[in-house]
Amino acid sequence: MAANSSLAVRACVFDAYGTLFDFASATRQCRDVLGGGFDKLTTLWREKQLQYTWLRAAQGRHADFWQVTGDALDFSLETLMLDQPGLRDRLMGLYLTLDTFPEVPEVLQQLKAAGLKTAILSNGTPEMLDSAVKHAGIDGLLDAVFSVEEVGAYKPDPRVYQLAVDRLGIPASQISFQSSNAWDAYAASAFGMRVVWCNRYRQRKERLPGHPDHEIETLAELPRIVGAV
Repeated sequence: MAANSSLAVRACVFDAYGTLFDFASATRQCRDVLGGGFDKLTTLWREKQLQYTWLRAAQGRHADFWQVTGDALDFSLETLMLDQPGLRDRLMGLYLTLDTFPEVPEVLQQLKAAGLKTAILSNGTPEMLDSAVKHAGIDGLLDAVFSVEEVGAYKPDPRVYQLAVDRLGIPASQISFQSSNAWDAYAASAFGMRVVWCNRYRQRKERLPGHPDHEIETLAELPRIVGAV
C-alpha cells in the first residue's frame, strides 16, 4: 500500500486456515501416535486438501470443505501407511478445534479498537468455522464469518472475494485481505482488494495475476500497515 493509503482501509478480512488457525496443530497433537512423522502428514494432508478444491472446481463437482478435508486425510493416511485405529476420527475432530497462531487475538483486538471491521473469508464450512472461532475465543473480535458455501465455489473463484464485498458493503479497494496462501493473496489482489500476504511458510512469489501490497512474516505487523496503531 502506498503512503497514507491505509487511511482508506475500512475492513480487514482474513483467510482462516494457515492464516488465523494453525492447521498443523491437529497432527502435532497426535505425536503420541505419529511421532516425528507428523510433519509429513501435515504437509501431504494440506496439499491434497487444496488440490481437491481446485480439481473439484475444474470438474464442476463441488463438495463442501469437510468432505474435501476428510478425503484428503484418507489419501494421506493411505499414502503414508498410517492405519492406527481411531487416528482418522481423532484428526478430524482436532481440525474443528485448531489452535490460533500466538499473535492472532491481540491483532484482532487492535484492529477492533481502531474501528476497523474484521471478518473471515474461508473455504471452510459454516460449521467448521463456527467451531474453530468459538474454540479460539475470538468470536467477539469478528464482525462476520463468511464461508464459500454461500456461493458454492472455492477460492480463487472471484465470486468468493465478491461475497466479502457484498456482505460487508465495503468496496474491494477499502478492504485489506490477509492470507498465508500465496495463490490466495495473488487472486484477491487481482480481484481488486488490498492484500497483505502473511508469508508464514516462506513461499516463493507466484507467477499469477495480481501482486500483494505487503509481505509480512506474522500478523503482528498488520496493525501498523493498516494504521491501527
